[in-house]
Amino acid sequence: MNPPFIWRRKALKFAALALCASPFAALAQAPQPAPIRLALIESMSGPFANTGEAVFRNLLWAVERVNARGGVKLPGGARPLQLDRYDSKGQNEEALSALRAAMDDGARIVLQGNSSATASALVDAIDKNNERDPSRRVIFLNYAAVDPVLTNERCSFWHFRFDAHADMRVAALMDVVKDDAALKRVYLIGQDYSFGQAVLRESRRQLGVQRPDVEIVGDELHPMGKVKDFAPYATKIIASGAQAVVTGNWGNDLTLLVKAAREAGFNGSFYTFYGNALGAPTAIGDAGIGRVVAVADWLPNVQTSQSEAFYRAFRTRFPKPADDYVHMRLQLMIESLVQAAERAGGVDAVALARALEQADVSLYGQRGRMRATDHQFQQQLVVGVMDRQGKPGVQFDVEGSGYGFRVVKTIAPERAELPTSCKMKRP
Repeated sequence: MNPPFIWRRKALKFAALALCASPFAALAQAPQPAPIRLALIESMSGPFANTGEAVFRNLLWAVERVNARGGVKLPGGARPLQLDRYDSKGQNEEALSALRAAMDDGARIVLQGNSSATASALVDAIDKNNERDPSRRVIFLNYAAVDPVLTNERCSFWHFRFDAHADMRVAALMDVVKDDAALKRVYLIGQDYSFGQAVLRESRRQLGVQRPDVEIVGDELHPMGKVKDFAPYATKIIASGAQAVVTGNWGNDLTLLVKAAREAGFNGSFYTFYGNALGAPTAIGDAGIGRVVAVADWLPNVQTSQSEAFYRAFRTRFPKPADDYVHMRLQLMIESLVQAAERAGGVDAVALARALEQADVSLYGQRGRMRATDHQFQQQLVVGVMDRQGKPGVQFDVEGSGYGFRVVKTIAPERAELPTSCKMKRP
């Protein structure tokens, strides 16, 4: 057999093999559906890094759950969610820089919550961008920035809030305060920015309505994220004769405040927005039993089998005690986004926003719906009081501290709902 014939036969053999393999090669090289990119803009460094990391865990779990069931089902095929994180470093300018970077990376859905001042800056920037450049419009999902103004005077078609705003949370706390007949003197303290100011303003108003017999013996604001030693504030609280402190403080500003009060010998109550996690129960210790009150959209000790299953599922995914900071509303937010995208048939900003206005979702027995008038999510609120794990109603503790929160009040969505002054401009 001559050499040219051998080479021709080998060439034909290789061509046949290549032809047989081509369907598999084409399948292997078929383009994967582009992910729907979610840009998380949060403090991942600095004094509030723990809050940013806690949010990231919650959102990661929600994204994993959606992707595990096949992603977002759209006419062109299902698309996975992709969660990208951008560090705002707790600064508005850094957050705006992160927004620009996220948009350049192709993200058109932005998630943020910790700091209403940052949320306000993002709303302004997104409003301007969406008017100036319709091809790069952005939707803003807010899970924790609760200054009431964001869904009132400064409401935006592009902004959706999934947390109860400050006035709603204060009203829930005052539902408990009004039943505490022994309470006569209250100290108000908060972070000196829009949210902290709103909490104190509404607390003054609602105390005047619900408990005009209660005297406000202290009313002050402190710099946000800059106070390292709250001992002077604790001294003033004790000297005032206050029986209770009302505060919207969060992150280290809350933990350091309650720790200083405990060490100074304050034996009164704390009515808080966020006293149920991020180190606060451990910092307070036994002094908080029966005295620290927290309001939330959900608490681990809500006494239903579905709630227990939800909490156990999260702890299975994140078993470290330090990672124990789970929010139902963040899960409902991602479910609302998926529902809206599937209803809109894609993630075009205008179509997606209009579909989000109709969001109505349930998860593990918890339901929430978006109010189209102002884009304020409506859901039940619960108020819990701190107690030792194992006591009646306290099956679960917080962060391995040995302390949990017993639910003492449940506020139905229709009772938690408040009027809005929003006059929304729509495209």
